[in-house]
Amino acid sequence: MLNAEELSTIETPAVVIDLEVVDANITRMQGAITSRGVNLRPHVKSHKSVDLARRQLEAGAVGITVSSVGEAEVFADAGVEDIFLAYTIWAGSARRAGRIMGLHQRVRSFSVGVDSTAGAQQLANATRGADRPLRVLVEIDSGAHRTGVRSEEAGDLAAECQQLGLDVVGIFTYAGHAGTSKDARFSGAADEVHAVEQAIASLSAQGIPVGIVSAGSTPTAVISAHAPITESRPGEYIFNDADNVRLGTCESLADVGLFVATTVVSTAVEGQVIIDAGTKALGREGNAEKGYGLVPSLPGSSLRLLNEHHGYLSIHEGVTRPSVGDVLIVVPNHACPVANLFGEYIVIDAGTVAGRWPVDARGHLS
Repeated sequence: MLNAEELSTIETPAVVIDLEVVDANITRMQGAITSRGVNLRPHVKSHKSVDLARRQLEAGAVGITVSSVGEAEVFADAGVEDIFLAYTIWAGSARRAGRIMGLHQRVRSFSVGVDSTAGAQQLANATRGADRPLRVLVEIDSGAHRTGVRSEEAGDLAAECQQLGLDVVGIFTYAGHAGTSKDARFSGAADEVHAVEQAIASLSAQGIPVGIVSAGSTPTAVISAHAPITESRPGEYIFNDADNVRLGTCESLADVGLFVATTVVSTAVEGQVIIDAGTKALGREGNAEKGYGLVPSLPGSSLRLLNEHHGYLSIHEGVTRPSVGDVLIVVPNHACPVANLFGEYIVIDAGTVAGRWPVDARGHLS
């Protein structure tokens, strides 16, 4: 963490990453997953940084996970050769189809998620004429009820994908409901395992072998990393955040490697201060009960409200109210949206500012 003198040199609001913490988080997750005989394929939407993805790959990750064609293109341009687009992308437009074909032709291993025959048809159309079939993974709904087919329907969809000329290399799932509480982490991980076991049986009934069985978010990764799951796709672990501290997926705030530096700009109203970090720096993740981020230097205080450029910080009784011009550290509830709100990271190493790294895939949502 930066000292007060170093903090005063940062123009705020700014997103700061602590490289020592980030590297420790990378090492810890890589070791935990590989020790269980499972591959790690981190989700880079959490950081959108080529520099950080390289650190994950150098630590032993087998490839990366992305959420959009645009993200895939950024990392392909940087030389990443194993990319899984874990999204049921719609390839209906000519431009989108051309971009998917481009990735398929130039990336050694490019895979895409699918959960419908219509989506599979578009992917087949987009890559028709390529020298090899496009790799796809069938998405299974393990309880998040967002995307993915029911486990018992996975074999039928996989068979349809094969008939369309696609290469079905496996299945994947995401237990988004596991992030709601500490207990939900364990039940969500169990849901992942149960869902993929049923899906494997469904594909086997169609005579389709299942190579990749992909699951795991940061809350469930270490818990569900065992057979039949073959790879895990956590993302937030590289930074952690206030929500992961609450969930127990990291031990304490000392494991959080991303924070927002913000300046007190007003103390005009008694009992509160206004900071220069609002929704355009912290996102909107939070509520009145838990607030919109933690300020470790002001224990018990609450970041209770955000406007676009203002944060309302209520000061707990007995805590000295900061003054106009003071720079504070906010630990966001959810790191991933924050990373996408800034064009660069201020990187600190050994307690000092070591450089600035671009958020290479910022935006790139399509």
